[in-house]
Amino acid sequence: MKHSMTFFTMILLGAIACSKSDKSRPKILVSPKGLVHNFWVTVKAGADSAGKELGAEVIWKGPAQETDIAGQIAIVEDYINKKVDAVVLAACDTKALNGLIDRAMDNGIPVITIDSGVDYDRPLSFIATDNVKAAELAADELARLIGSQGEAALLPHVPGAATSIMREEGFKKGIAKYPDVELVAVQYSQSDVATAMSVIENMLLAHPNLAGIFATTEAGTLGAVQALTARGKIGQVKVVGFDAAADEITALRNGGVQALIVQDPFKMGHLGVKAAIDAIAKRPVEKRIDTGVYVITADNMETPEMRRVLYPLEKGL
Repeated sequence: MKHSMTFFTMILLGAIACSKSDKSRPKILVSPKGLVHNFWVTVKAGADSAGKELGAEVIWKGPAQETDIAGQIAIVEDYINKKVDAVVLAACDTKALNGLIDRAMDNGIPVITIDSGVDYDRPLSFIATDNVKAAELAADELARLIGSQGEAALLPHVPGAATSIMREEGFKKGIAKYPDVELVAVQYSQSDVATAMSVIENMLLAHPNLAGIFATTEAGTLGAVQALTARGKIGQVKVVGFDAAADEITALRNGGVQALIVQDPFKMGHLGVKAAIDAIAKRPVEKRIDTGVYVITADNMETPEMRRVLYPLEKGL
């Protein structure tokens, strides 16, 4: 009987220890603006890596589609009510979540934004690519590919999303430096491959002399490649895409895409969680952290530096 009592006492003490341990781990909601693209898988890997390294519980929850603003609002509101210790947010919309950011911050829950920020100064940090600069680089690369002359098209992703707005702004600013390049079409992909394919098909019908396309997301890039494949125009119409999903890398290697503008999503997720933990501990947090951008082509994609960017899950940060 003594052995039995000792056994159950040990279980009880273990449960108490686990409970204390769990309570000591900060709970951090990381809410991406979407779940379906490879980019977000890599952001999650970075966030999970930081959580494991720094002893935090990372709760990964966002809307399935980047257009589901109401869905993201409901998720963030739910976890504010559950009193998470911090929120790391890639916002679906630049303004729609500002009220919830106020509510979180007013209740002592620090908010960090990553990738896609808000038109509001309240979050403690914004950790992301310089999207305007990235899109300017895309304009330079597309102009180079088409010999600095001809018709170009722009395929942003979601109206109202910060990244879409900034990439559209940067590309227009960049392409304006080339007087013999005419921007003949700007249409949205809604971050959906099928929509992007349909939009590009319509552009090709309206502009049969189209020389180049800049697509601002993974979905837009893949939809453009599908449309060009269907119309037998692979290689004839140059494509500069954004991000580095497996299918995009394959298209770059096979000549369907001529260049990719690539971010560092692993770093975004990792630094987002790290900043949240610093904020919880009342340590200073940098207001703006630029995670960098790379122009990757078939010529440089196998170099060690670019392989690290293209395959971040192989080596981490």
